[in-house]
Amino acid sequence: MAANTDAAPDAQVSAPARVSFQADPAGYRHWRLRCDGAVATLTMDVAEDGGLRDGYELKLNSYDLGVDIELYDAVQRLRFEHPEVRAVVITSAKDKVFCAGANIRMLAAAQHAWKVNFCKFTNETRNAIEDASSCSGQAYIAAVNGTASGGGYELALACSHIMLVDDRSAAVSLPEVPLLGVLPGTGGLTRLTDKRQVRRDLADCFCTRPEGIGGAKAVAWRLVDEAVPRTAWAQTVAARAAEFAARSHRPGGAAGVALVPLAKTRTDTSVGYRYVSARLHHEKGTAELVVAGPDEPAPDDRASIQDQGAAFWPLAVTRELDDLILDLRTNEPELGTWILRTEGDPGRVLSYDRLLLASRDDWLANEIIQYLKRALKRLDVTSRSLIALIEPGSCFAGSLLELALAADRSYMLAGVFEDDGQHAEPAVITVGEMNRGPLPMGNGLTRLHTRFCGDAAALAAAEKDAGRALQAGEAERLGLVTFAPDDIDWDDEVRIAVEERASFSPDALTGMEANIRFAGPETTETKIFGRLTAWQNWIFNRPGAAGPGGALRRFGTGQRPEFDSKRV
Repeated sequence: MAANTDAAPDAQVSAPARVSFQADPAGYRHWRLRCDGAVATLTMDVAEDGGLRDGYELKLNSYDLGVDIELYDAVQRLRFEHPEVRAVVITSAKDKVFCAGANIRMLAAAQHAWKVNFCKFTNETRNAIEDASSCSGQAYIAAVNGTASGGGYELALACSHIMLVDDRSAAVSLPEVPLLGVLPGTGGLTRLTDKRQVRRDLADCFCTRPEGIGGAKAVAWRLVDEAVPRTAWAQTVAARAAEFAARSHRPGGAAGVALVPLAKTRTDTSVGYRYVSARLHHEKGTAELVVAGPDEPAPDDRASIQDQGAAFWPLAVTRELDDLILDLRTNEPELGTWILRTEGDPGRVLSYDRLLLASRDDWLANEIIQYLKRALKRLDVTSRSLIALIEPGSCFAGSLLELALAADRSYMLAGVFEDDGQHAEPAVITVGEMNRGPLPMGNGLTRLHTRFCGDAAALAAAEKDAGRALQAGEAERLGLVTFAPDDIDWDDEVRIAVEERASFSPDALTGMEANIRFAGPETTETKIFGRLTAWQNWIFNRPGAAGPGGALRRFGTGQRPEFDSKRV
C-alpha cells in the first residue's frame, strides 16, 4: 500500500469515467521502457498528478489502476514485440524509493467494487509477469533500489529474482495489517510462503513489522535473493540480467509482432471489434457476448503466423476478448449475467488450433497459445454468471469450446429452430487438442478435467470422442453440456435461467460460482484469487478498514484507527 498523507482523510475521488485498458508506450505517463539487446529495463517513474481520477496524488511511486494498465501493456509488448528480450529489469527512477504500493487515498475513497476489481487486475498482471518467466523465457528481475512497501514489494515478489540495495535505509515490507487494517492485496502473503518458502513464523513477524526488513536479514529470511551495496549496484544488476538472459530459450534475430491499436466501437448499449461483440441490456442486467470464428481456413504453413501478425485470427480474437472482459468487468458492474455465443465454421477454428499446436516450438505460436490461456483465466475469475448458448451456426470447437467449458452452465439446442427452414444444420460441438492440455485453468487442470473432477471414466469418454462433431444428444450424454432442450422448450428454458439468475443475490452468486469453478487441487494462483480475495473482499467492507474511523481513512492523520475488538 502507499503513502500519500496530504489529502483530507474523507476526500472523495471523482465519479468514474469509463476506463480504457488500451495503452501505448508513446503515451505512458508512469513507466519508461528501454530495450537493449537481450535485456529490457522497465523503470517506474509515476507522475504524481497522473491519477486515473481526481482526489489523490501518486506520491512515492504509489500506483492506481492507470499505472497498472501501463504495466500490463508493457508486459504484453515485451512478449510479442520484443522476442529478442530475454531478461527484464524492473526498477525505479525515484531516489531511495522503489514503490510505495497502492495509493492509500485512492483506496480509502474508492467504492468497494472498484477496490476489489483493482486488486483483481493487479493480481492478473503480476501473474502475467510470472507466466512470462515460466512460459516465454523472459525472466523478470526486481532491482529494488529503495524502499518497497506493500504492493511495491508484491511487484518484486512476482519477479524471478529480487535484488535489494544495501544502504542501511532500503527495506521491504508488507505493512497492511499494522498500518491499514487490510491485507496485502496482490498475493503477497501467498507468495511469501508458497513461492519464496519463508517460514510461517518469520512471515508472521515480517507482516506485523511496518518498518520492514533490509540488508542481510532480508536475505536470510528469504525475503530477497541478494542485498547489494550501492557502490556495486549498477554493475551487479547488469551482471545478473546478463546471467538470466544467457539461460533463456528466446530466439535470436526473430522479428516481433506490433500490437497495433484495436479497432473498437463503444456505446452505452454495445461494444464492437472485428471478431468479438457485446450487446448490453441494462434493464435485464445481462450482456450478450458473441465471438466469431475465422473468415477463412488456417493457412498451410507457420510462416503465415508471422506474416499476418496482429491480424492472425487467434491473436486478434484473443486480444479483443481480453479487452472486452476487462471493459465489462470494470465499467459495467451491474451486468451480472454474461451470455456467451459463437458464430462461424467449427472446422476453421480447429484448423487454426492445429496450426498453432504444430508450431508450438515457434516463439510466436507459443506466445499466442499462452495469451489465450491467460485471457480464459481472466474469464474464469470474473465475478459474473456465465451461460453458454450453443445454437445452429455456432462454432464451439477446440479453443472456442473453452468458452462453453468455462461457463457455469450451457444450453445446446437439440435439432434446429423451426423458423430456420430445412437447410439449417443442427448445432455441434467438437473437443479438440486445445481442450486437452495447452489451456489450463488456475488450478493447473484443463477445463475438461475440472468438469469431470474425480470421474476418470467420464473424462476418458469425452476425450475419446475428440475430433468428432457431437450433436446435442451425444454432448449431453457425455456431460459436455448441461441441458439440450428442443425448439419448443428452448426460449422458455433460457429465459427462465437468465431471469432466475437476476433474482438472486449477486454477492451469493459470486461466492457460489467461485467455489464451484475451481474443483481439484489448490495452487498458488487459486489461493490468490480464492482465499486472498475472499478475505480481502470481506475486510474491505469492515469498519476497521473502511469505516469513518477505519485505518484506511485515518492513515497519516495522527489519529489511531477504531477497531471492533470482536473476532468474527
